Amino acid sequence: MLETITILLFAIVLFICVLSNVSIVYALLTGYFIFFTYGLIKKNSISELFKMSISGVKTVKNILTIFLLIGMITAVWRVAGTIPIIIYYSSGLIIPAAFILVVFLLNCAVSVLIGTAFGTAATIGVICMTMATTMGINPIYVGGAILSGIYFGDRCSPMSGSANLVSGLTETSVFENIKEMTKTSLVPFVLTCVIYIFLGLTVKGKIDVTEIQEVFNSGFNLHWVAVLPAVVILLFSLFKIDVKLTMLCSIAIGIVISVAVQGNSIFETLKIMAMGYNSTDANLAAMLNGGGVISMLNVMLIVCISSSYAGLFEGTGLLISLKNNIFKLSKKISPYGSTLFTAVFASMISCNQTLAIMLTHQLCKDTVKDESDMAIYLENTAVLIPALVPWSIAVVVPMSAIAAPTVCLLASFYLYLVPLWNFVSIMRKNKLESRKSYKYSVVNS
Repeated sequence: MLETITILLFAIVLFICVLSNVSIVYALLTGYFIFFTYGLIKKNSISELFKMSISGVKTVKNILTIFLLIGMITAVWRVAGTIPIIIYYSSGLIIPAAFILVVFLLNCAVSVLIGTAFGTAATIGVICMTMATTMGINPIYVGGAILSGIYFGDRCSPMSGSANLVSGLTETSVFENIKEMTKTSLVPFVLTCVIYIFLGLTVKGKIDVTEIQEVFNSGFNLHWVAVLPAVVILLFSLFKIDVKLTMLCSIAIGIVISVAVQGNSIFETLKIMAMGYNSTDANLAAMLNGGGVISMLNVMLIVCISSSYAGLFEGTGLLISLKNNIFKLSKKISPYGSTLFTAVFASMISCNQTLAIMLTHQLCKDTVKDESDMAIYLENTAVLIPALVPWSIAVVVPMSAIAAPTVCLLASFYLYLVPLWNFVSIMRKNKLESRKSYKYSVVNS
């Protein structure tokens, strides 16, 4: 009973913060106090509880380093002209009949390159929605395509914070996980493309990308070398080079290009890497401002607090009864099914992707024997489902960035199809195996 009251109290605090439009950090800090108090009631000493908290944070120290590098790289790609040159040439590919499909594919590509859903929404996502508004295309369709695309890369990019968080929690290779993620999302990806093609057939409009291209031309030297930081990410990923080394190399090349090609000083470049890119040009600012280490501080704080929960949950046994029920559920609807169910629950009460991933892992890790399977289960559920919860920051932030209505969730087909397709596939596989096992037992009886 005490465990249920504790979790419900935390859920209430989270919902109040969301409804009041208060930073999720305050809710998480309050939650820490709630769980800490629970530990005291359970006769744990203050020093023991702090040790539990620290042990939880230690599990994500590698992720925190990667978040710092992500902040740097999202800024240096802006100032070096990497993102501008990608957008410059890709924007010219858009035609009205294929607009919604191209929006999805562009956001997929950029999110894979920069590894952040929020960063993608704030760059190519903003541009796509601006184009849609100009053309008079239904913003619900475009917003759904953007949301699907930005979480495509957030799920499977070697630079993604969530992909690296899952890799760290399960102690698996991020590159091996990406290979398996590609297999499990191929059919949902194709189906999503087909749906957007059909929606695109209803689109009528005309687009002029000249103005967008002129803005980038006036602000950057769009030399082909500006693409190199992105090329390094792709090549190093193919050769499975350590993600931190990969990002460091991309950052180093970006710094050189910023100075040698774009004409910025070393000091200016380093300052932008820390504080983010800020243009004085209003048009350029609307498309590119952001990035930098400062943009990751709030996320890092959320991760630190969330990971301390993991230590407290483990040490105080708060989730034991819930874990037992989930274990029983896994026997009925498969380990993946129980993970999916748990991810929905965790996403609804956590209001953010990081805590949803960590809670789902903590509750379901005993139901899955293979850590590689656990990693894929998390990627196919807890990474994507928070982006389907209207009050989660995984939805609120990107929808605010592109100025789209929350109802766009209805058109974010990729986010639905990946969890559901894998659930159907696994249940069908288990059913076939049960039939084979039954036939074998009958023959040998």
